[in-house]
Amino acid sequence: MRKESSISRPLSTPSPTPVQSPAVRMIEVTEEQDGQRLDNFLMRVCKGVPKSHIYKAVRGGEVRVNKGRVSPDDRLSTGDIVRVPPMRLPDPGAKRAVPPGEFPIVYEDEGLLVIDKPAGVAVHGGSGVSFGVIEALRASRPQARFLELAHRLDRETSGLLLIAKKRNVLLSLHEMFRKSEGRKHYFALIEGDWVNDRQHIRFGLTKWTTQTGERRVKVDEAGQAAHTIISLVKRFKGYSLVDAELRTGRTHQIRVHLAASGFPIVGDDKYGRDQTRAAFARKGFSRMFLHAHRLEMLHPLTKEPMVLEAALPKACKKLLDELDAQ
Repeated sequence: MRKESSISRPLSTPSPTPVQSPAVRMIEVTEEQDGQRLDNFLMRVCKGVPKSHIYKAVRGGEVRVNKGRVSPDDRLSTGDIVRVPPMRLPDPGAKRAVPPGEFPIVYEDEGLLVIDKPAGVAVHGGSGVSFGVIEALRASRPQARFLELAHRLDRETSGLLLIAKKRNVLLSLHEMFRKSEGRKHYFALIEGDWVNDRQHIRFGLTKWTTQTGERRVKVDEAGQAAHTIISLVKRFKGYSLVDAELRTGRTHQIRVHLAASGFPIVGDDKYGRDQTRAAFARKGFSRMFLHAHRLEMLHPLTKEPMVLEAALPKACKKLLDELDAQ
């Protein structure tokens, strides 16, 4: 096991000139790629192609698996044949525009890497972002044969992020999250006076897309089952600090569950209040107050119990001190 701290180094460099790939490719899924999400598979096969282009090709039916239409989050199996259409790819002779980067390490061994992701950093490229945590880590560790995100955090969410260094570790973590066997805890600062010490929220959730193409999530009785447990940590004047435990892992789950309950997260630009976000920005707090602070799970290889923790960032601690002084 290794514990250490290193800081990411953001770097801006020009993107390579894109060129058109020559023809449709039929790619067979290998044993090492078994269980991988289609979108992650395509991002590795089509390096440099914006994620938005990949999603458009999948949803338009240009990408097919075994001649059938698929969704970006479908998982592949060994022997599947993936149809990859011509897409704008980087010039093979151009240097990759991803700078190497490292992040504060919470835990690392031969199969697992856990970092403390800063707020404002995407976990992967796409949606207007050239690169994210996973691309920067791959660039900084060219000797690593395998580095894949085991789960995701929103760009403005900070805290514990798991990266698999082996295929069997990735599959084990995916299985754990599917069965809700790990316990993921987040700190959230919310508007209002949270009354109950402990409350279960079970609102079904459905994804939808705005007219501008932005992905959102809404409460829907017919949507996917979603379960969040909210525990009160501390009350302030007009605000509450809560612990949110994810029992399912839906997109934007904590954010939507809290907003739909009448307690939006401070700084949430999608489901929070604009006037609240602006008021806190004037105080110097310009992020969403959501932090993945604790994860309890079995190690994916040894099955030994693990407790991983990431302390609140300084900006969040400072804000809580200010609220406490009021």
